[in-house]
Amino acid sequence: MAHNWLISDDGTYRAFGDPETLEPVKYYRLYRFLTELEDILETFHDDTSRLEAITPLVRKLLVSSYWLQLEYSAPDPKTGWSVNFLYREHEFPLTVQMVSWWPGQTSPIHNHGTWGIVALVGGQERNRLWRRNPQPDHPDHLDLVDEITLQPGDVVALTANAIHSVEALGNEPTVSFNLYGVTNFAQRYEFDLATHTARPF
Repeated sequence: MAHNWLISDDGTYRAFGDPETLEPVKYYRLYRFLTELEDILETFHDDTSRLEAITPLVRKLLVSSYWLQLEYSAPDPKTGWSVNFLYREHEFPLTVQMVSWWPGQTSPIHNHGTWGIVALVGGQERNRLWRRNPQPDHPDHLDLVDEITLQPGDVVALTANAIHSVEALGNEPTVSFNLYGVTNFAQRYEFDLATHTARPF
């Protein structure tokens, strides 16, 4: 059974929507998806409303445009991951990409500085969820709140300041469709648990 998970800035998460009700739509093209996405962004102005409106479109796109699921590169042997950009346009600065990771690879602990949606296409992925808990000497101290293991068909939607780290599980590369809004790089951080610090990411 597929799930939609919404991760909030405080590291909590909840299920939303009904992934099982979606039916494939013939010829739901990437350009239609982007047009409807732009309409949603003009209509809704908070992360939660946008994510709840966009997630069904992401599912419809992946179910109806199977070619997208094949638009990824094998993870780079040196870095352990790869990114294939599906769409880039001047002055429409959204990120649409396919990402793959070798099993065992982990990401830094980070936020994105924008809303984001990750739909798992293949493999397994553990998301650890974190919350800032400022201490007198360590304003960027983090607490681990929870974790979610994503299976193919699962979608995780993150608000701009949601903090997570990703680990590829299992015996095969993970493959995901990733969509991000306009990044505020001044608010995008990588966190170090050992030093309780944050730096631009």
